[in-house]
Amino acid sequence: MAEHGAHITAASGVDDQPSIFEVVAQDSLMTAVRPALQHVVKVLAESNPARYGFFWRWFDEIFALLDLLLQQHYLSKTSASFSENFYGLKRIVTGDTHKLQRLASAGLPKQQLWKSVMFLVLLPYLKVKLEKLVSSLREEDEYSIHPPSSRWKQFYRAFLAAYPFVNMAWEGWFLVQQLRYILGKAQHHSPLLSLAGVRLGRLTVQDIQALEHKAAEASMMQQPARSISEKIKSTLKKAVGGVALSLSTGLSVGVFFLQFLEWWYSSENQETIKSLTALPTPPPPVHLDYNSDSPLLPKMKTVCPLCRKTRVNDTVLATSGYVFCYRCVFSYVRTHQACPITGYPTEVQHLIKLYSPDN
Repeated sequence: MAEHGAHITAASGVDDQPSIFEVVAQDSLMTAVRPALQHVVKVLAESNPARYGFFWRWFDEIFALLDLLLQQHYLSKTSASFSENFYGLKRIVTGDTHKLQRLASAGLPKQQLWKSVMFLVLLPYLKVKLEKLVSSLREEDEYSIHPPSSRWKQFYRAFLAAYPFVNMAWEGWFLVQQLRYILGKAQHHSPLLSLAGVRLGRLTVQDIQALEHKAAEASMMQQPARSISEKIKSTLKKAVGGVALSLSTGLSVGVFFLQFLEWWYSSENQETIKSLTALPTPPPPVHLDYNSDSPLLPKMKTVCPLCRKTRVNDTVLATSGYVFCYRCVFSYVRTHQACPITGYPTEVQHLIKLYSPDN
């Protein structure tokens, strides 16, 4: 029995393939970071739309840029993404034997590095944009008053009908690959790793020693640059490295706090909080006086603040309570993602159609 146990321990020490729990944990780490940061930016934008509204409108692009700097830094310095390095993993070029494996401190080869960056940063960015496009098309189709007649509208209706099946096939592909990984039939738990030409492995003792030695070397031995171009390159490298290091340090320290935020703002927890802290309904907010000289509001209550004409298809914004024409406010919110009067962050789903006994 003891010999069998020793055999298992030795085999597991030689095999550097991580378990399914490790790879799923590192996958969920960056997935948890994004919504938590998005919620923080949304709170800031709602508190001061004029100052922080820019970060909310361009959150996807800003997050993608910061993610690019972070992942490129880790892939070139530790042969792993931020989340993979956090869990003590590294990326190994597919086909490399145990003797020919590069140390993690050497970084990935350029081809595998840029493929990894593309699948880690660009693909999630495009997926988020596609999901937002599908959501906006669904809302436009849902809230549209007139039936679609043009070929473009018929095309996007067909696109909306096909998207759930395409998404199901995409998720199913990942699920099948994970099942094959669990059963030991595949080296990759994700098809994206296979497309990037790498697989995941655990950091060895030599890798850890090389990473520590490289960090000590970089801090102690800094040769002065000779020319102006070298100085500029050195400054840029230090700036990018400093940004990536600060991001990684901040994420490493705040990762558990971000996961706590994700749990705190989950729907199940919010229902529990609401039941425990039920308070009487507050009075409605005091709106601006329509008889004031504000240039944003018309004198007549039946006039739309945007087109300055009598309102057609009255629609109210749930975020502010002001009423507009449907077409006016739909176009404005879809373009600016804010209330025209108050500047509060607003989405198309916050539009509420008002019905009167006449119509």
